[in-house]
This record gives sequence, C-alpha cells and structure tokens, in this order.
Amino acid sequence: MSGTRQSVHGLWSSRLAFILAATGAAVGLGNIWKFPYIMGQNGGGAFVLVYLLCILLIGIPVMMSEVLIGRRGRQSPGHSVKTLALEAKASTRWQIAGWSGLVASYLILSFYAVIAGWALYYVFKTASGIFVGMPAAEVGAEFGSFVANPIALMCWSAIILAVTIFVVGKGVHKGLEKAVNYLMPSLFVLLLLMAVYSGLNGAFLEAVDFMFKPDFSKLTMNGVLLALGHAFFSLSLASGAMIIYGAYLPANVSIAKTSILIALCDTAVALLAGLAIFPLVFGYGLAPGEGPGLIFVTLPIAFGSMPFGTLFGTLFFVMLVFAAFTSAIAMIESTVAWLVETKGMKRRSATLFTGLSLWLLGLLTVFSFAGAGWATFEWNILGKPINSFFELKDYLTSAIMLPIGGLFIAVFVGWVMSEKVSAEELASTNAAYQIWRFAIRWITPIAVIIVFLNLIGVLDLFSAVIGK
Repeated sequence: MSGTRQSVHGLWSSRLAFILAATGAAVGLGNIWKFPYIMGQNGGGAFVLVYLLCILLIGIPVMMSEVLIGRRGRQSPGHSVKTLALEAKASTRWQIAGWSGLVASYLILSFYAVIAGWALYYVFKTASGIFVGMPAAEVGAEFGSFVANPIALMCWSAIILAVTIFVVGKGVHKGLEKAVNYLMPSLFVLLLLMAVYSGLNGAFLEAVDFMFKPDFSKLTMNGVLLALGHAFFSLSLASGAMIIYGAYLPANVSIAKTSILIALCDTAVALLAGLAIFPLVFGYGLAPGEGPGLIFVTLPIAFGSMPFGTLFGTLFFVMLVFAAFTSAIAMIESTVAWLVETKGMKRRSATLFTGLSLWLLGLLTVFSFAGAGWATFEWNILGKPINSFFELKDYLTSAIMLPIGGLFIAVFVGWVMSEKVSAEELASTNAAYQIWRFAIRWITPIAVIIVFLNLIGVLDLFSAVIGK
C-alpha cells in the first residue's frame, strides 16, 4: 500500500490542502481566456455538455491514475512509475511515462513564466491609470511595445521565477501548502467579485447567451475534439504535476472523491472567468478576440472606459498572476523533487538551480517575441507552421508530449499495473471502480489517440484524402 513507502519531501497536512494545490496546478492562464472563448465559438451550452462528458470519462480517470501513481510510488514522476513497474514485474522502460511529463512541464514553464510576467507587469501598468481614456490603437501599441522589449520581458519573468523559487524552496508545508492556502481562496474571491462587477457594468445577458446557449449547429466534429483536448489539458494532466502532488497525499484520503472535486473546481473557475470577461467585452462593443490579445489589449480598453475601471482592472490582473503562479509552483516541483532524489541536492539548491535554468531557457521565448532573427524562422512540423522557438516549445509540449504522456499513463495503469494494486490504492472494487477501470483501459487511450491525431493534423489529412 501507499503507506509502506514514505515521501522524502513530506505530505499535505489535509485533504483540503491537496485539493487547493491540485486545483491551483490545473487552473492557469488558459482557464481565464481559452475555455470561455472556445465554448462560445463551438455551440455554447452544447460544447459545455460535451466538455463535461469528456471531463467525466477521460479527465477524472486520468487524474485518478496519476494521483494513484504518485501516492503509490511516493517519488518524482519517473521514479514513481519505475517503482510501480518493478512492483508489477514489468519493464522499467515504462518510467518514460513519468519522465515525459517532467520534461514537458519544465519546457512549458520556461515560456509560461514569460507570459505570467506580462500579467504581473499589467498589474502595475493598470494600477497607474494609464489606460483611462486611452484610444484603442494606443492600447494595442502599448502591448506591442512591451513584448518587443527583451530587457523588460527578462526582468518580469525573472520576478515570477524568483517568487516561485522562494516558495518552492521552503518545502511542501511551509512553501507550497502555505502559498495555495492563501492564493486559491483569494483567486476564487477575486473571480466572484469580477463576475459580479462585470454583470453590473456590462452586457451580462449577452455574455450568458454567448457562453451557454446551446447551438448544436455550431458543434462540429472538430468542436467535439476541441472539447476532448481541452478537458485533458485543462486539468494539467500528463505534466507530472498530479503525480508529484499525489506523492504527498496522505494514505487515508480518497483519490476518487478528491479528483472529482478538483475537476469541478477547475471547471467552475473557467466558467466564472467567462462571466468576468465577456460582459465587459460585449458591454463595450469589443470583439471577443483570442489569446493574449483578449487579455492584454481588449480588456484594458474596457477597463479604461468604465467606472472604477482602474481598481477592478488591477484586481483582474492580480487574479491572473495568482492563477499563473499556482500553476508555476506545480510545474517546477517535479524537477526539484527529481534533483533532490537523484542528485542529493538540498531543496533550496535544487529550486535555485531549476529556476535559473528555466530563466535561461526562457530567453528563447523572450527573443521570439522581441523579434530576434535567430529566434524566429519558418519551419513546418507535421503540417504545422512553426515560426519561433516559443511556438516550437508550445507545439512540442501541447501537441506531442502531453498527449503521448497521457496515453502512456492510461495504458500503464490500466494494463500494466494489476487490478489488485489499483483497487487497493483506490480502496474500492465496487461498480464505480469497475467504471473507472473500463474508462482508463479503453475509453481514455482511444480518445487520447484521436486527440493526438487531430492535433498533429492526421485527421485533416485523412479527411482530405477521403474527400478526393
């Protein structure tokens, strides 16, 4: 049982601490803008129904599997999978399922910290009142000027990583747990406050219609695949985060119940983010936008035109920083734990080394935006145009490493680990357990393969061939 092994890093003090930490790992910048936007463009309520079904049949089973691996192995992702492979008398090569997540989260954080630095910069920029009455063209020019300044991007990403290093270096109890105990409740409060404010000062009904009105005519097969992929990625699966956080989970805590709560909280944050953003967007006659443009260009225009816009605009970016920060500490933890276990480093030294190396790797992202010639190019990978090191890291992790890692996790837990071991760790052999086992053995692998093929363009190519 998980109780026969001990984590050298410590344990969460309570079930609530784990839920807050894991929810913080799942909630990130993508929840704030991507989920509401793709929901509105793919059938609204129809998309939500498909998304929730994907969470239920794929997201929760994979999350339970990753937490199970972590708690059973009590080590960093690769070491935990290797330990359980030996326990199952299987090849230790299965440890790649853990190492792939660790490498993916490391690469993601190298560019995620840069984007998080944008949000931190905009906290102070918005608080200064500069956007009050500023024309839309100047707001866009302000953002363009900022991301083209490599020194500014380097400094703000350094601050994000420095705070991350400080927190994670203090350990599980005094660092990670203490941080999420403050940050996650604050994030929820800020989200609720922003949603109420947006509803009172914006076009609330229009936003609700945009987000939730079922329109099955807009729900194409690509929309279904999009819901499937976002359900998988929004829970921070296959990144090592849930495995390492599971390694700190006390043996008497139900993996199934906590996984369900984390999925519900993650979805609630995404929905609240939409209710905080889109009433303002529609109320001020702005386009929904996409990606960073929605957050760093469109919303500042709205905040600069509304009552108390400076205050609530500042709070919005504070909320965004909180969301980014809770994800950052989760992504760095796997690498830190590996250095402590494998290289015998002290936690503070391992955290400092990881943070500095992430900052250096992040320079590839900085100069991708700053327009350095050596950081921009024209490549084509599996039919996907890649124009910078930032796009390369993003594509390699989100389109290749994460889905493959998720597939490995599902196959390992469903087919390599014995039913006795998984039932023992989940403390159940009832109907719910059998449903989970069927999902992780059959539904999840097939679905992840479909998502992977769709992301790399194989399904589009197949459709084109069939069309001819």
